Amino acid sequence: MYAVFAAAIVVAYLLGSVPFAFLIAWAYGKDLRTIGSGNIGATNLARAVGRKWGYLCFGLDMLKGLTPMVIVGAVIGVPENPGFLSLWLLVGLAAILGHVFPVYLRFKGGKGVATSFGVALGLWPYFTLCAVIALAVWVAVVLIWHYVSLASICAAVSFPIALALGILAIPNWHSTNLWPLLIAAVVIPILVIVRHRENIHRLAAGTESKVRSRASGS
Repeated sequence: MYAVFAAAIVVAYLLGSVPFAFLIAWAYGKDLRTIGSGNIGATNLARAVGRKWGYLCFGLDMLKGLTPMVIVGAVIGVPENPGFLSLWLLVGLAAILGHVFPVYLRFKGGKGVATSFGVALGLWPYFTLCAVIALAVWVAVVLIWHYVSLASICAAVSFPIALALGILAIPNWHSTNLWPLLIAAVVIPILVIVRHRENIHRLAAGTESKVRSRASGS
């Protein structure tokens, strides 16, 4: 079983490292690193080559996190053992780190929002429900304030809160078994927020672009 996890972690990182946004832009003869925010992500890709490609890229980046989690979950079932939960989380974290620090692009990648969302969806049922709540927060913030970056930050903050409330409200969710999830639910959003530090500066300065202008730094 440990050999399965070790292989899954390596494969998840390599899959997470696939820079879909960069490749799509490259197919158009553009280097995404020199356009807009320079970020290798779906929003910057939408700015460079069109929204439909941005949506496609978001889906592909999400699948980079979802696919290894679902496959490993199908092999091990739904573990309540903290040890197996920790190893399952490491698979997801490897995919996220692959996106943020891709080996194929000298470890300079995206911000990890879509891939983190995919990882959360794949860790059923604990993270899946929290991911749905975080997505609802993301949509609400975009609709109200029109900032993709702010929506991503708010969704990241809401994620550990949703998990903590779930542990308190759902009888068979016990913190003694799910403590690895609590740690990951804090660490992963922190990583996402840190990757948005430039957006935070622009939001504070009032210079961040809104989604309606089709130009956001997220």
